[in-house]
Amino acid sequence: MPKIKNSQKWANFLKQSSQILFLILVVIFVINSFTAKSKKNILTISQLAQKINNNEIAKIDTTATDIIATAADKKTVFFVSKEPNVSVVETLKNFGVTEQALQSVDINVNNSNFWEIVSTLLQIILPLGLMFFLFRSLTKQTEKGAIQAFSFGKANIKFFTPDKDSITFKDVAGVKEAKEELAEVVEFLKNPKKFQDLGAKIPRGVLMVGAPGSGKTLLARAVAGEAQVPFFHVSASEFVEMFVGVGASRVRDLFALAKKMSPSIIFIDEIDAVGRERGSGLGGGHDEREQTLNQILVEMDGFDRSTNVIVIAATNRPDVLDQALLRPGRFDRRVVLDLPSINDREEILKIHSKDKTLDKDVNLRQVAERTPGFSGAELANLMNEAAILAAKRNQKSIAETDILESIEKVILGPERRSAVFTEEEKKITAYHEAGHALVTAFYPQFDTVRKISIISRGEAAGYTLKMPNEDKHFKTKSEFKAELITLLGGYTAEEIIFKEVSTGAANDLEVATTLARNLVTRYGMSDKLGPVSLGKPETMIFLGRDLSTEKAYSEATAQIIDSETKKLVDEAHAQATKLLKDNVTTLDTLAKELIKKETLEKEEFEEIVKNILPKKV
Repeated sequence: MPKIKNSQKWANFLKQSSQILFLILVVIFVINSFTAKSKKNILTISQLAQKINNNEIAKIDTTATDIIATAADKKTVFFVSKEPNVSVVETLKNFGVTEQALQSVDINVNNSNFWEIVSTLLQIILPLGLMFFLFRSLTKQTEKGAIQAFSFGKANIKFFTPDKDSITFKDVAGVKEAKEELAEVVEFLKNPKKFQDLGAKIPRGVLMVGAPGSGKTLLARAVAGEAQVPFFHVSASEFVEMFVGVGASRVRDLFALAKKMSPSIIFIDEIDAVGRERGSGLGGGHDEREQTLNQILVEMDGFDRSTNVIVIAATNRPDVLDQALLRPGRFDRRVVLDLPSINDREEILKIHSKDKTLDKDVNLRQVAERTPGFSGAELANLMNEAAILAAKRNQKSIAETDILESIEKVILGPERRSAVFTEEEKKITAYHEAGHALVTAFYPQFDTVRKISIISRGEAAGYTLKMPNEDKHFKTKSEFKAELITLLGGYTAEEIIFKEVSTGAANDLEVATTLARNLVTRYGMSDKLGPVSLGKPETMIFLGRDLSTEKAYSEATAQIIDSETKKLVDEAHAQATKLLKDNVTTLDTLAKELIKKETLEKEEFEEIVKNILPKKV
């Protein structure tokens, strides 16, 4: 790394020096040209001889080829050309200048012809230099492309030193079990001899699996910060090029650099870009992606087990990775990062609030309750959006209302108050969202309505914001059925009130149908099919993507799946219809309040529906 930096400094120095020299030459050329243009009073030798005899010349400065004569008034200057290697005095005497006249003239002889030589050279060099400069400028982009074409073997590595930009486990909230697992890796890097003395081998690789934004990259950097070792960060997609063999060359370059600076950590982000199962595409063993993967396997399975280089890779698709990559000896550890729980979300919010000015009454616990399913990256984005919103409102600090509004922006998108709806469309939206909220109120054990609005956000004309009462990792059939009923609440409300439905329910129907099909094919919750899983059809794969699917079941079973799916949706629709027809007065009241206020908070909603809540299903 130092050699690379020194050569870069030297190249910059040469570049700047050449630019300065070029400017100096241009200035000299301009001065020389200006001086040449100022020679207006040009005489012949005979004319000069006559002026000397008339005592009109006071001083003569001579060079090898030029005579510069200064008039007696000290203001006028005359320029005369003469033959080289001939004395000026002899020349003037030959043209009739008397001895007495010459004695009255101050004659200075300078035989050096330096400036004439410089001027001549400049007139030759500068045009050539200018032509070269223009040619260089015109071909600069082409040259850059050529350089990239011949230096593509180098990996684009982001390097972090232990002292700069380092973070530790304290800067990463939640993921307690993952940090405990990675703490062993830190200990390996800090004190490898302790383990080697007992015959333990340092793990080659750690595979971090988690949803996007769950903190895989952050945790990898925390490992490097805890161990105080160099950290090399590269994306797997940067290995792959259109030229076969480039990816393998970049892998060798990366590992060679990491070994020189060991102990160190190599972090490969999105490793599934090159680590997909081999043999699933065209090209066989000559496929560029497969050659890159082969080189990674070779580097991780090298004979030198004493090299203290640990590879940490991240992916959210472990199911597509090649088995050779996952076997012991390569990626020895698998660390799973779950989405943060409510306590973890509160801790993450505290970390991302350290550099922000919050009101004293901001309750981050309430914010954590309203953000189930948020990843660490989404929570960081949430606090940033809240800060932006507070700044737009010219506030001195961030209020809790700013954070709560930002939750809706992160989930649904920004408000579109400029979207113009007719009175009829506004009424349809109000009844649609009132239907969702009212049906949800009958299942308080699952979800709680936090807010209802008919203000357009993102692509939605209105929305009902509901949150689960607690973090859950599993769902029962009754919970799924309740979700189906609430999804169809808006569709059913439109059907009851307007005797027809609008396109506003399209997304609800799509989600409900997909959910019902999953109940039948994936979760074994169908009465007719029973405990079987039909959710993974056989696939024909083309370059790592599904080209076509082949059903893993018969046409008779497909018909049963369709009928069972429709049965679940029909049952949910019937239940939603019964609930809303029995409480149509409350539905009207709720819709009218929405039309009037546009937004209803949790407390306002519960005040309207409190009289019907005892009628639970």
